[in-house]
Amino acid sequence: MKYFRKLSGERCYLSPISLEDVERYTEWINDPEIAPFLSLYSQVVGVEEEREMLKQLISKDVVFSIVEKDTNKVIGNCGLHNLNSIHRTASFGIFIGEKTFWNQGIGLEATLLTLDFGFNILNLNSIELNTMEYNKRGIRCFEKAGFKLVGSRRQAFFHAGKYHDILFYDILASEYESIFVDKSFNYSISDEAGRSKITIV
Repeated sequence: MKYFRKLSGERCYLSPISLEDVERYTEWINDPEIAPFLSLYSQVVGVEEEREMLKQLISKDVVFSIVEKDTNKVIGNCGLHNLNSIHRTASFGIFIGEKTFWNQGIGLEATLLTLDFGFNILNLNSIELNTMEYNKRGIRCFEKAGFKLVGSRRQAFFHAGKYHDILFYDILASEYESIFVDKSFNYSISDEAGRSKITIV
């Protein structure tokens, strides 16, 4: 499978989502160890349903496959949803489907890559997310990336016979420092004689 490096970190890179991975995504979202951390975990999703959901995401949101660098293997996805060009806002989502890559820092790197893309390429000002209170691994990742807890919705999510709070986080462009997108680059356009005509610093 061929992937394309849209934005690259040390251990992973973000690539456009390929529909050829639909069976892998279907396996992940039906996995009982993964599904409780996804908003659609109560749904029964087959390959064709997942294919349609991926098509919708690709058409209206900014979504990526997370690809591990050493193996060029897709291990999850992440993206920015509900983009609003007036208010310059979006919602962030991520999951690592390959469980052998849990607790290795790749989720954090993919999160930072997505934030960098959102703030320094899409010119967003605010990115938010929500997650279940029992998603301890995800919460550690989000807080390390710079997200701040801004509120909660009490007992708004039912799982395993109990009601759980949903936690709301956000991060502002002013609170994020680019570590992947070079904000101070030199770019010049030269004429045929090699004379610089335009320089952007």
